[in-house]
Amino acid sequence: MTVDVLRRPAPADRRARVAVAVLFFTNGALFANLLPRYPQIKADLGIGNAAYGLAVAAFPAGAITAGLAAGILVRRFGSARVAVGGTLLTGAGILAAGLADSVAVFAGALFLAGAMDAFTDVAQNAHGLRVQRRYGRSIINSFHAIWSIGAVTGGSMAAAAIALGVSRGPHLLFSAVVFAVAACVALRYCLPGPETDTGTAVETGETGAGDDAASPERAPATGLRTGWVLAALVLIATAGTLVEDAGMSWATLYLSDSLHATAALAASGYVALVGAQFVGRIVGDRLVDRFGQRTVARSGALIAAVGMGLALAVPTVPGTVLGFAAAGFGVATLVPAAMHEADELPGLKPGSGLTLVSWLMRLGFLLSPPVVGLVADATSLRVGLLVVPFAGLIVLVCGGVLRSRRG
Repeated sequence: MTVDVLRRPAPADRRARVAVAVLFFTNGALFANLLPRYPQIKADLGIGNAAYGLAVAAFPAGAITAGLAAGILVRRFGSARVAVGGTLLTGAGILAAGLADSVAVFAGALFLAGAMDAFTDVAQNAHGLRVQRRYGRSIINSFHAIWSIGAVTGGSMAAAAIALGVSRGPHLLFSAVVFAVAACVALRYCLPGPETDTGTAVETGETGAGDDAASPERAPATGLRTGWVLAALVLIATAGTLVEDAGMSWATLYLSDSLHATAALAASGYVALVGAQFVGRIVGDRLVDRFGQRTVARSGALIAAVGMGLALAVPTVPGTVLGFAAAGFGVATLVPAAMHEADELPGLKPGSGLTLVSWLMRLGFLLSPPVVGLVADATSLRVGLLVVPFAGLIVLVCGGVLRSRRG
């Protein structure tokens, strides 16, 4: 994606950047408030690991089902409004999931929350790219780092609520209201006007008639090779989502049930993963500039595989928390790297590769919970979590499609 001519951002642009940052923060914090509550919900519903895995897979299923409609909504209502509306409905779905008295209601509420989260995700990234073009330089990674801060904040809020004995209803209602208010305030400072620029069309997967012509910066089509590279990039992005899902769906449960950590301490596994992921995103741009995407991705994959592998081989609470931290740090740059490379592939319309990777990588979130749950029921959750080192191996094998250091 190209950017407009460099210029000093106007005050309105700077306010819009803060507003988008708030949207990313609330998006990260909302769902993270629910995750540490999963063991309590599982126990209250009286379900096994396989049923639990299928139920929590409803969230990514909702996201996959609704994801391709996000571009239409952004085009019609504007990215800022869709992002805020999605935030409000995501909070409502999460509250309903926390209060569910049956597996069907729990899964249905997660499906709704996942669908709304997909709308928010596309819309806030689209608006972030609008602001980025006003700045004339890359700032999108900073938004994703702020998402990680939001996730750590949400997980910490949940851990505190559990430690204080606050029940799920008041806790999740407070979270939904606070972040709904924050999103509505942010809407006031977002950029006005329609979603008409090229970058927004790329981010939402919408393309215009002018896209039929090949971009002068793109190489001619390479046919089968482009397809293989795109498939490898999907695997790399999916590997990143597999690790993220391991932290979201299973870290708290593994620490509490398998390692007998207290409820409040068990939440630290997920917090450690997203906290380390934030650090990885903060330093990721500099590392990529110095060593190249390929080296950074493969090094991170090795850190994730070895760190989590050791934690599973010698299971202790501190070691497992560090293992999840290593996993989060290791995969921090994978999804942005895969998206960027997909957007540069020759022979594809601008945005086509990015859209496919963005949509297909959600299969990791969809397939991982039931697969890990089935393995856990057949053996143990410790064995099921070998999905994290396995994801690292996928990146080590497929990482050659990423770019090496330039110049």
